[in-house]
Amino acid sequence: MSLELKAITKTFGSLTANDSINLKVETGQIHAILGENGAGKSTLMNIVYGLLRADSGEILIDGKKVEISEPSDALNVGIGMVHQHFMLIPVFTVAENIMLGHEKSSKFRVLDLDQARAAIRTISEDFGLQVDPDAVVETLPVGIQQKVEIIKALIYEAKVLILDEPTAVLTPQETDELLNTMRDLKSKGTSIIFITHKLREVRAVADQITIIRRGKVIGAVSPTTSEAELASMMVGRAVDLAPAKYQHETGGAILEVKNLTVRDALGTPIVKGVNFHVNSGEVLAVAGVQGNGQSELARALINLEEHIEGSILLDGKEIRGASIKDSLHAGIAFIPESRELDGVIGSFSIAENLILDLHGQAPYSKGINLSAKVVHSEAEKRVTEFDIRTQSIMDAVSTLSGGNKQKVVIARELSRPIKVLVASQPTRGLDVGSIEFVHERILAERDAGRGVILFSTELDEVMALADRIAVMYRGEILDIVHSNVTREELGLLMAGVTSAKAGA
Repeated sequence: MSLELKAITKTFGSLTANDSINLKVETGQIHAILGENGAGKSTLMNIVYGLLRADSGEILIDGKKVEISEPSDALNVGIGMVHQHFMLIPVFTVAENIMLGHEKSSKFRVLDLDQARAAIRTISEDFGLQVDPDAVVETLPVGIQQKVEIIKALIYEAKVLILDEPTAVLTPQETDELLNTMRDLKSKGTSIIFITHKLREVRAVADQITIIRRGKVIGAVSPTTSEAELASMMVGRAVDLAPAKYQHETGGAILEVKNLTVRDALGTPIVKGVNFHVNSGEVLAVAGVQGNGQSELARALINLEEHIEGSILLDGKEIRGASIKDSLHAGIAFIPESRELDGVIGSFSIAENLILDLHGQAPYSKGINLSAKVVHSEAEKRVTEFDIRTQSIMDAVSTLSGGNKQKVVIARELSRPIKVLVASQPTRGLDVGSIEFVHERILAERDAGRGVILFSTELDEVMALADRIAVMYRGEILDIVHSNVTREELGLLMAGVTSAKAGA
C-alpha cells in the first residue's frame, strides 16, 4: 500500500510546523524522515495517524484521497504507528495489551484471549518476532516490548507502519534485531516510515530519505548519501560529526564513589553499592539502557536524591550528605537529564538563569542586592561565548529552543571554577548542530584537566567521548572497560551479559 501526502500545512499560531509538505511512500518501501528537533517530523506523522488535523492538504492511500481525523480512521485505512514511548500497560500480558480497546470489535476478529493469542503467534511466526502472548509486559526486555507494539499494529492489518524514534532505548543488539524486523516487514509488502536522528541506522536500512528543515522538505536522497551530507542538509551548514579527542596524560582520582546506594521512597535500592572513580583530565561514561539506575546515580552525585548511603569523595573530602548548594560550590558542575525540570526556570530571563547558583556571590551581588550591571554584562559575554541564539538576554528562557536552553545550562555550569562535570543525557532531544557544540564543550573540560562523568544512553556518543566506560545494569556497575571496547561487547554488557570485554 502506498501513502502520499500533498501540500500538508499545519500552523500553531504564528508558527508554521508543516509548510506545504509533499511526500510519497511506495509499497514495500522503508522511507526515512530526518530533521532537526522542531523541524516538523512528529507533527507530520501525528497528522497522518489522526492525532492532529492539517490546516490544508491531502492524504492519499493507493492514489485515493482519505479523511483521517482520529487514530481509528488511520487504522481503518491500514496505517499503524509505534510511538517512541510505548503505549503498553506493564501489568497486563501481551495478549491483554493487544486486545485493549478492541474487546468488542468484530472487524478485527479479536474477540477473546484465545483468538488474540492465536493471532499473536501467527504474526510472530510470519515476521520472526518471537513474542510470547502470555508474557507479562513488565517482565519483557525493552526490545521485546517494542515488538509487542509492532504486533499491535500488524494484528489490525496495518500496511503502512510509522516508527517514531524506535531505537531510542534499545541496546545495539536490539537495534540490529529491529532493523532486521523492518527488512522482513518490507519484504512482505509493509511500507515503513522511519523517523530517527541516528544517521548510521538510516543509511543501513532506508530505501529513501526525506530531509525536513523548519517545516519544509529540503530534499529526498538515497541511503548512499554520506552522514556528513545528511547532517549538513538537516542543519543548513557543515557539521563535524566526529569530535576531536586527543590523547593526553590524566591525573589522579578527583572524585571517588564507594559503596553508593540510592533508595526510593519505599526503601527499595535503585542504585546498589556501586564503586568507581574519575580522574582529572578524563571522561568516564556511564552507559546502559534507560532505567537501570543511571538517572538516580547522576542526581546522587550532587545530593539531589534523598536516600543515599555510602561515600562520595571530591578531592578526598566527603560531600555525601552535603546540600545541593554546597555540592555545587565544592566544585561539581551539573547538566541535568531534564533541563526543563532541573536546569532552568522558564519564567526567569536568560540573564537570571545564568546566575541561578551564583546570585548570592560577588561580583553578582552586594549584600542583599543584585548588581544588575554586572549580571547583564556577564550574561552578554556568556551569550556570545556559548552561541545562545536569542533576541535579548532579558527574554524568558521558555522562549528558547531546546538546544539553546541546554546552552544556557552549560554556560552557567561551566562559567565558574569546577573540578568535576556531571553531564546527564546532555544531548537528549538536540539536533546534530547542538550535539556538535555540546561534545566540543565536554572535551574542552576534559582537556583542561577536569574530571567528566557522562551519563548517556547514546552509544555513538559514549564511544566518541569516553576514555573509560562504566556499564550499569539493574542498579549495578557490571564492568568498567576501556574506550577501545567494540559496540557488540558494550551492547552485551548493557544487556547484562558479563562475559564481554573487561578490565579497566
